[in-house]
Order: sequence, then C-alpha cells, then structure tokens
Amino acid sequence: MNPEQFKTALAAQGVELSATQLDQFELYFKLLVEGNQQLNLTSITDHEEVYLKHFYDSILPALSFVPLQTQSLTLCDVGAGAGFPSLPMKIAFPQLKITIIDSLNKRINFLTGLVEQLGLTDVTLIHDRAETFGGLTSQYRESFDVVTARAVARLSVLSEFCLPLVKLDGHFMALKASQSSDELEEGQFAIDTLGGQVESVKQAELPISNEPRTMILIKKTMATPDKYPRRPGVPLKKPIQAKK
Repeated sequence: MNPEQFKTALAAQGVELSATQLDQFELYFKLLVEGNQQLNLTSITDHEEVYLKHFYDSILPALSFVPLQTQSLTLCDVGAGAGFPSLPMKIAFPQLKITIIDSLNKRINFLTGLVEQLGLTDVTLIHDRAETFGGLTSQYRESFDVVTARAVARLSVLSEFCLPLVKLDGHFMALKASQSSDELEEGQFAIDTLGGQVESVKQAELPISNEPRTMILIKKTMATPDKYPRRPGVPLKKPIQAKK
C-alpha cells in the first residue's frame, strides 16, 4: 500500500486526510526506519508494508468504533512500542488525547522525539509497567475512555493489563491478528472478574493482502476489584482463570 492507496482506502471509509496529515505519516515512516536501526522497533520496514501493516492497521479499529473518529476521547495505549496503534490514530483524528505507556525507557525516548518532530499535542508518554500504572494507588486507574493494546499476549492477560485503566462505561479494545473463539472463551472469566463485558467482536481484512484482523470491544460495566492488577510478572505467569 503506497501513500496514495492509503489515502484512497481511508477516504472510501469516510476518513479524509489532509496534505499535512499525509506529510506526518511520511515523516513517521522515515523516523521509524531511522530509529529501528538502533532500537529494533519493528521487523516491518518496507515503505508499502509500513503503510499497510502499521499505519492502516492501526487506524482500522477506529473505522469500526466511530466515537474515536468524532469525539475528544482519552485513549491509553498499553505497550505501544513504536507508537502503534495510538499515534496513527492521533494523526488521523487529532482531537484524541493519547497516553502511551511502555516498560522500556528507550522506546519512550524514541516516542518523545517522534511526537515532537511530528508536531503532535495532547500526547503523554510514560515509562512504566502496566501492572503498576493501573494499580490501586495510581492516578490513572479507571480514568480512560478507551484503552487499547496491539499485543500478542492472551486476552486473559491483556484484560488484566488494560481493564483496570478503563473508566466505568468506557471500553477496552483488544486488537488481534485473527479471531480465536478459544481465546475469547478462555478469557471470559478474566473479563468478568475485572468488570468487563464483551460488547462486540468485529472482523475485517486489510486491503491488498486480505489478512484478517479482529477487534474485541469490551465495555467496563463494574469497577475492577482492588486486588487487580496483581504485581508485575504475575498476570503473565498466572492468568486469571476459573477454578476447576
């Protein structure tokens, strides 16, 4: 997907990008490739692949969840790495207020320079672990309209990272490369325990490559119990599961 195809594909979905926004995406690509030489941010560095599998893929969830396009929501991106999906969303929908957390300070330093060079505002970057960032004493606990994670962890683990950060009636968006009914079934107990309720499961395909993508939208219907998230490392080692 070249920049013109990127622009056309989004326009077909009702998202019109200005010349300034297209320039920001092109600068993003150049800075990503430069930063990748030192930080190993991504295995995808081909120009057209970045536009398809990073930029378009990051915006795809907003095409299914219209409030991201139209409202000044607060969005927290957990473990954003090189800024995906939150920074492409921010470029496309400048009214969003973005907070990014990442456990590696080198990535936060890269993102700080990236945000500055792209001229983005209302972007907060924080070096922290998700388990402590959403802890009981954190000012950020249950404070975001939307929390998202574009990660490979199982849904039961991601839910413990993300749902404690979501405000009541807000949403957790779990972004997956493909839908696994087994994973959703496995994660259901954790979602319920943490105060969430699955609102929808939306499937789509990337243009050109036809690769499947799934967005699991989980609404926060009850406060997360005080004991969650557990201390760093525990959610990965011992995911929340129903007792057998």
